[in-house]
Parts: sequence; structure tokens; C-alpha cells
Amino acid sequence: MNLGSDRTRRPHGRTIQCPSGYRAYVPAPLPPPITWDEELVAALSRADQAIGRLAGEGRRLPNPHLFIRPFLRREAVLSSRIEGTQTTLGELLASQAGAKVEQSSADMREVANYVVALEFGIQRLNTLPLSLRLVRELHEKLMRGVRGDTATPGEFRRSQNWIGPPGCVLNNATYITPPPEELMACLGEWENFLHDNTLPPLVHAALAHSQFEAIHPFLDGNGRVGRLLITLLFIARGVLPAPLLYLSAYLEATREEYYAHLLAVTQNGQWEEWLTYFLRGVALQAEDAIGRIQRIDELFQHWSEQLAGMQSGQSEKVLELFVENPFWTVSEIAQRLAVAYTTARRGLDRLESAGIVALIGEARRNRVYCARSMLEVLEAPYSAEQVGTTPLDQAP
Repeated sequence: MNLGSDRTRRPHGRTIQCPSGYRAYVPAPLPPPITWDEELVAALSRADQAIGRLAGEGRRLPNPHLFIRPFLRREAVLSSRIEGTQTTLGELLASQAGAKVEQSSADMREVANYVVALEFGIQRLNTLPLSLRLVRELHEKLMRGVRGDTATPGEFRRSQNWIGPPGCVLNNATYITPPPEELMACLGEWENFLHDNTLPPLVHAALAHSQFEAIHPFLDGNGRVGRLLITLLFIARGVLPAPLLYLSAYLEATREEYYAHLLAVTQNGQWEEWLTYFLRGVALQAEDAIGRIQRIDELFQHWSEQLAGMQSGQSEKVLELFVENPFWTVSEIAQRLAVAYTTARRGLDRLESAGIVALIGEARRNRVYCARSMLEVLEAPYSAEQVGTTPLDQAP
């Protein structure tokens, strides 16, 4: 990976001497000067085209909400994995359906909190614009009751933090964030930039994300909040008619490159390389989302054909639920569809008879059923060929 170029470079901001002797970084306000070379223009064009195709897929779906829920949970798993959790998408979905899973309860809670925070943020945009207030609310949802709970959920930091290898201290940190006395000025400038509509939305999101990570306003959870904000920025700027695009699969698969680009921005002002990398991820993730939507749609049509010869009853509605989540219990289906338990049972029996779902585990009560073919589509790993590296969930 080459992060250099022939351009004259300088850090995006300044370093200041702190009383304890270390030098901290204070980023300059956004937007930075950007040189629109052929590579960057091509990356933006490809990303815009891919987003347009994904938007078309979203508009043709009779019920895009069915796809939003599993995509959102996949984002939660992969964004949390960047921070070290081991929970898989199947474990999260099964747990939410009431199945017993072996995964660490702490890991599961962190991923579940990400789902809560993202769903909260999407709804909150209806009443509150992207702002520092919303960022604090997201952080509170994300960090409550998990590792890092002691790091004042929902409050900006009042002490110095830094980034580097595990166990590092200020003297050997890779990057030292703005000191507390500079923090609110940096955040105020960043908040002002959130409302700047002069740049292309994808470029705006890329710049805002990089700057947020450079500011690192919380003692913990900055990476996850920053990735949440990418999705919310896309929604706020109307990039898509429904929240179907998430970047954490790409960022997780290219984790070292991701961090290297963020550091290169602060150290050398390499914005063009960061933007090209980010826009490439947008294009690849949009194409990946299109492929998954099409496979899910084809699978649903195949299921519908399998059920065509049976008495329908509630079967079609039950079928839709297994698109939202491949795991369900009879009682949860009955509650969700507001029908009697026996009605839900009959609908599920038809799906089981057609081989669409199967019982998992050996529980005698609250038995969980799984549509494994749907789970396979959702859990299919991000293509290594797309990003030129091996996704971490495929690593030996």
C-alpha cells in the first residue's frame, strides 16, 4: 500500500506542547483543500453510480424494512468486531430470537447496544438534526452497561486520551488526540461542518468521519460512534431512500489500511488518498448490498413458490418474518403478527413441511426455528477479491 504522492504535504492541523511534556494534535477545521485528480474523480463517479443502482433496488422493494433489519444487525456485528468482539451475526440473531448461545455475554451486549444505538439514531433524525447532542445520545446508548461503561457514557472526555499499541503510554503513543482544553472548540467546528451542504454527500461523510476520529471526543467507543455516524450522514443527506448501505464490512476487511489512511491524514494531509479509499468502499459495499438483496429476493420468491400449493393462512406473513431474522419462536411470531399461538403454529408448520425452516437445539419450550438458507446469504463473507485482502472472519 502506497500512501505517498508527489504533492507537497503537510499535517492537517497543528501540534501543541502540553504541560506534561507530550505534544498533542489539534486538527484544522474542515473542509481541507482537495486536489481532484483523475483517480479521485473516478472513485466518486463509481461510488455515485453504485449508490444509484442500490437506490433503485431499494425503491423497487415492496417492503424495504424487511431488508433493513438484517443489514443493520450485520453492520453492528462487523463494526463491533473491529473493536475486538467475537460475536457472529448468527449468534446475535439467534440470541434476539431467544435461543441460547455460547458467546460471551459481554461481547453480545456490546453488539446489541450497537443495534440499539443505530436504530435510535435513525429514528432520532426525524426530530433532531445531526449534532453534538445527538452524538452524546448515541454514545450513551452504545456504552451503557458494557466494557467502557466507566468511561462516562454520553459525556465528552475531560482528560487526555491517545491511540497506540495495547499497553502504550503517552510517551510512545502512535497518535495523541486534542487536549481537553481544545476539545470543545474542535467539536464546535466539526458540528458546523455537519451542516455544510456544499460538498458531494459521500465526500462530506468521508471528511466528517476522519475528523471525528482525529478529535476522539470520548474516553472509549469513538470508533463505533464514528462508524454509526457514517450511516446517519448518508440518511441525513438523502443518499439512499432507505438505510441499506453500511461500511463496516469493508473497513473491517481492510482494517490496517483504514487506520493507516486516517493517520496519514493527520500526519501528512493525505486527504485525496483517504477519500479514494473511502469512496472505493462505498462502491464495493453498495455492490455487495445489491447482490445480497437480489439473492434474498430470489430466495423469497423460491419459498413463495414452494408454499403455493399449500393453504396460505398466515404462511406468507410468517415467511416475511424469516427475511427480517432467520430465527423465530412460535410465541414471538404470534406476538409479532398479533395472532393466536395456534395460528402462528400452523403457519410455521407449513414452512417446516416445505423444508424452509428447521428446529434448532433441543429445548422443549420456546423452541427456535431457523431458515438456514437465509442465514447463509446474510453471513456470506465479504468478498476477498473485492478488497485485495482476506477478511478477518476468513482468516485461519
